[in-house]
Amino acid sequence: MDFGLVAQTDPPGAETVALMRRAERNGFRYGWTFDSPVLWQEPYVIHSRILAETERLVVGPMVTNPGTRSWEVTASTFATLNEMYGNRTVCGIGRGDSAMRVAGRPPATLARLGEAMRTIRELAEGREAVVDGTPVRLPWVRDGQLPVWMAAYGPKALALAGREADGFILQLADPLLTAWMVGAVREAAVQAGRDPAEVTICVAAPAYVCEDTPEALAHAREQCRWFGGMVGNHVADLVARYGEHSDAVPAALTSYIKERAGYDYAHHGRAGNPDTAFVPDDIVDRFCLLGPPQAHATRLRELAELGVDQFALYAMHDAKSDVVDAYGSAIIPELA
Repeated sequence: MDFGLVAQTDPPGAETVALMRRAERNGFRYGWTFDSPVLWQEPYVIHSRILAETERLVVGPMVTNPGTRSWEVTASTFATLNEMYGNRTVCGIGRGDSAMRVAGRPPATLARLGEAMRTIRELAEGREAVVDGTPVRLPWVRDGQLPVWMAAYGPKALALAGREADGFILQLADPLLTAWMVGAVREAAVQAGRDPAEVTICVAAPAYVCEDTPEALAHAREQCRWFGGMVGNHVADLVARYGEHSDAVPAALTSYIKERAGYDYAHHGRAGNPDTAFVPDDIVDRFCLLGPPQAHATRLRELAELGVDQFALYAMHDAKSDVVDAYGSAIIPELA
């Protein structure tokens, strides 16, 4: 299993770079950041510094979207980083949540997302693609490589990931839901004539290493409860589309948002988010990894048996460096 670290690009940017350097020293192979330019600093500027100050780390957004930037700009950005640092980028992409909504735009349609994934990959790897009706190619690209990994939850999005994406990003670490979603992605890949093993599976979730005591676990839950709110924001869209009691989406994913009152992006992805009081403890325990190192290792082995290739650790809490170090000393050596 590979390991990734996911960070927000809060100022100062140098601290994000330093955390990624620390992650590489501890055996992490991927460095991810949020891509929401109104809420946080511009990620690709920081990605360039991360790549310059690390040796092997593969860097990318978790996740970008088809609407914030034109596709040729996104492709050129990745291709430039790859030319400078040796094909060490990955494009995580989804329909767009905070980046689009805080700017007054709705998330992209799945049709638009699928077109964007194909176009960005083609351009970043030096091939011609059609952008808004015009054939375009980046003539300076040589030997470019850009895997495109798609974030998804719902049935149609999972099917698109299986048909089109090089990797699938699942933002929760519940084994039951992971099994269902990985199965849907693999089935779609087979139906599209692909080898399902070609689709890299990445589970992304907060991890908090602490003692196995009620007090320590309660603190860890409060530091990670924001994640249930973030996932719930996506789940609310699924409930609106498919209904509260639908066979299309497991109740294990949707039932907990009944008490959800709303969502303020000013607190998006942050510990202490007041909009996540509706998230019960059992959802935090299911979606996140909490407790001593052995508890993390046990869950990660279960995920690996379900086909998960990478665990990407969200570090949005009060113990970022400690958790990175704990993974490097006690968890990554067992599972990498």
